[in-house]
Amino acid sequence: MLWDVDFTLIDTNGAGRRLYRTALRDMYGLELPRRTVQFGGRTDSAIALDVLALAGVPDPRGQLQRFQDYLSRLAEDLWEDVRQNGRVLPGAEDILAALAMGATGQPVVQSLLTGNLPELARVKLSALQLTEHLDLTIGAYGDISADRADLVQVAQARATARHGVDFSGRRTVLVGDTPSDVDAALAHGASVVAVATGSFSAAQLAQAGAHVVLPDLANTSAVQAAILGAPATTEAA
Repeated sequence: MLWDVDFTLIDTNGAGRRLYRTALRDMYGLELPRRTVQFGGRTDSAIALDVLALAGVPDPRGQLQRFQDYLSRLAEDLWEDVRQNGRVLPGAEDILAALAMGATGQPVVQSLLTGNLPELARVKLSALQLTEHLDLTIGAYGDISADRADLVQVAQARATARHGVDFSGRRTVLVGDTPSDVDAALAHGASVVAVATGSFSAAQLAQAGAHVVLPDLANTSAVQAAILGAPATTEAA
């Protein structure tokens, strides 16, 4: 069971953009480009490359690791920002707990598939006290690739190594709020439950190919039924 973070479990009210703005100012004395950089559904690797290029930083690819390292070092600032300005989306805490309890007698292995850098994902969720039922060590994060689909097999391999269970194909269930989440799951034959809690409508998510589309996570029984309706979900990653 793999969760997206932003606009699926939580809303940080723009904390990510503010962090990028701070990093650009501190490192290069530059402002975040006025031209819109798309954040939703993308990995931090893809976002950072766009931000650096549009801001006029020479050799964005050569600067990428240095820039991401600095973003991670700003984690303390991010924690306070999210604590003050962020919120847990309705139903997120309840469904994480329900799956951890194991409705079918077997707790569901829960981790993340997120575009966030590892430290930023941890900080965002811990600031809102949402890490209790998540194994963050077997997730896949935005430092791996600019292509979100590349993260799926990494998460599956990590979960298999930890639990000795085959998590390939539809034994993995992804939950996210963008067509990019849907595309990533479908690229590897995983199940995908989409929630219309971000900037994409239920119709757009259905058109992208999500197996189930829900308005949000507020109805715990409906979300649990959608997730556990996939094959082998009593041991799903």
